[in-house]
Amino acid sequence: MGVLRTLHAWAGAFLALVLVALGLSGSLLVLRDPWVKLTVLEARAGIAPTPQALGAAMESIEAQAPGELRSVVFGGPHLGVHRLYFADRQLGYGAADGRVLARFAPETRIEGWVFELHHRLLAGETGETIVGAAGIAGAVLVLTGAIVWLPAWRSFGARVWPRTVTKRADLVGAHRNLGVVTAVPVFVLCLTGGAISFHEATQALMAPGVEAPKPPKAGVGEVDWPRALAAAQGAFPDAVIRTAAPPARPGAPLAVRLKQPGEWHPNGRTVVYVDPVDERVIGAVDARALAPGMRAFNSFYPLHAGAVGGLAYETVVFLSGLALAMLGGFGLWSFLLKQARGRRRATAAQAAE
Repeated sequence: MGVLRTLHAWAGAFLALVLVALGLSGSLLVLRDPWVKLTVLEARAGIAPTPQALGAAMESIEAQAPGELRSVVFGGPHLGVHRLYFADRQLGYGAADGRVLARFAPETRIEGWVFELHHRLLAGETGETIVGAAGIAGAVLVLTGAIVWLPAWRSFGARVWPRTVTKRADLVGAHRNLGVVTAVPVFVLCLTGGAISFHEATQALMAPGVEAPKPPKAGVGEVDWPRALAAAQGAFPDAVIRTAAPPARPGAPLAVRLKQPGEWHPNGRTVVYVDPVDERVIGAVDARALAPGMRAFNSFYPLHAGAVGGLAYETVVFLSGLALAMLGGFGLWSFLLKQARGRRRATAAQAAE
């Protein structure tokens, strides 16, 4: 138990700063849509997600940024702007009719900066790898912390904020109590975050031997977006159109993602491929017919982002992100106090010799 306790303390110290950043930024991301509504006037209205309206918006957006658009996440009844993703990594917001309201580098707006911090620590692919490793390590810390706590379960108390930050006992007690109360949601957030970052390895583990379907070949032509989206909608009449992406290269189809009833992912995982030449459906991926492991993996993002369960679960995710930051902060500070006390004792011992 002593070795496990030491391992938990040292690992937590190294990970603490990363976990504080991930916890705080994750909580802020829960508030991203309200923030967009506060700062973008058009976002406060709703958008009817019909193929005709969304198709007209796509044509308008493409006309304003020819050849630059990578994909669009459509607005809906609860958010009145479309999220735009451009080939040069810039982001944007589009009005219901397709007017480009804003175009910006991710780091130049608060919501984009917070997203990059949470997903990549503002460090690109290297940061994404660190985030994934920190998520898995955070889940392990929750488990080891629970094991360390079990023999002393009678020490559990209701106080989750220390009386003082100068006494290590108060910090350890608050860390322990908060960790016990929030163990399950924090474990879920850490584990799903790590799994999302290492998505290829996670999918291979959860659905061994199942390969992602490859987009079919298509012709080359100018897309009639209202017709294309209507064709995609026709393939799954009960679904809601959520995203669209122009052909990635000549000979590739355009891709439309839809959310079917019962899907948790806010943008759905059902995909329809449409030929840009004649707006004919040439392939589809039904998310509800995927292998069980893939369906389970597709639940990770909505669980991690608070995108399922309504306001109640959003609140749980928001508070759990704050709890993760507090756990990291309390753990790191108590560890530093312990190290400082050890150095003082060593110095005193040397002086007494």
